[in-house]
Amino acid sequence: MARYTHGQHPTVTTSYLWRDAENSAAYALGEIRPGRSLLDVGCGPGSITADLARRVAPGRVTAVDNSAEAVEQARAGAEEAGVANIDFLVGDVHDLDLPDDTFDVVHAHQVLQHVDDPVRALAEMGRVARPGGVVAACDSDYSAMHWYPRLPELDSWMDLYQSMARLNGGEPDAGRHLLAWAHAAGFGEVSYVAEVWNHSAPDRRAWWGGMWARRILESAMGRDAVRKGYATEEELADISAGWRRWSEHPDAVFVIPRGAILCRVPD
Repeated sequence: MARYTHGQHPTVTTSYLWRDAENSAAYALGEIRPGRSLLDVGCGPGSITADLARRVAPGRVTAVDNSAEAVEQARAGAEEAGVANIDFLVGDVHDLDLPDDTFDVVHAHQVLQHVDDPVRALAEMGRVARPGGVVAACDSDYSAMHWYPRLPELDSWMDLYQSMARLNGGEPDAGRHLLAWAHAAGFGEVSYVAEVWNHSAPDRRAWWGGMWARRILESAMGRDAVRKGYATEEELADISAGWRRWSEHPDAVFVIPRGAILCRVPD
C-alpha cells in the first residue's frame, strides 16, 4: 500500500467531514438504494459512509480503511450520528479479507490516487461485488485544478504536492486515469463521469484557504517534505501565507475536477 500523503492530522481528517453522498458520490446515487449492501473502501473519517448507510438502510454497509485511526474515527462518528447499519474493518484494498460476490455496490472515494496498484485494487473491488452489481470510484485530478489569482505560492503548493504524492507511490492525477484503469482491471461495461468541487463562494474559499494554510504547516505532507529535503520551513510558511492571501481575494476561485467511474459487474 502506498503511503497516504496527507496523513491523519486533524487539519486533514476534519476537512473531510463536509463530504457527503450528494457532493461526493452524486454520479453513483442511482445505485444507492434501500436494501442494498455496500462496501465503502477507504472510508476515512466516515461522513460519506454514514450518508451512504442512511440511503441503503435497512441494507448494511461495510466500511474499510487501512488506517486503524481512521476506522475508529469513522466508527465514533457513526455512533454519534445514530447510524447503526455499518460494520467497520481495517484492511487493504489490494487484498480485501472479504468473500467473493458479497456487495451490491463497492464504492471508493479519493482512494485510487493513493494506492500502489490501482488496477489490482479495482479488480479486487470487482471480486467482492455481486454479479449485476457495480464498482463506483471517484478521484480528483490535481494537474487539472485551476485557481485565480495565479499566485506563485499556490504553484509551489501544487508542485510540492505532486512531488510528495508520487514519492509516496500515488498518482495525483488519478481522475483522468480511471477509465483506463477500469478497462485494465477487466471491466467491460464502464461509464465515465466528470464532476467538480467548487471552492469559490466567499465562505468556501475562506474555509478552503484557511484549511490549507494550516495543513501545509502541520500535516504529514509538509513535515515529510521538510524531512526529505523537498521543502524548507520557510518555503512552507510562504505557501501558507499564499493560501491566506488567496482566500482573502474578492475574485478568488478554486475548482477541483474529478473523474468518476461506474463499472457494471457481469451477471
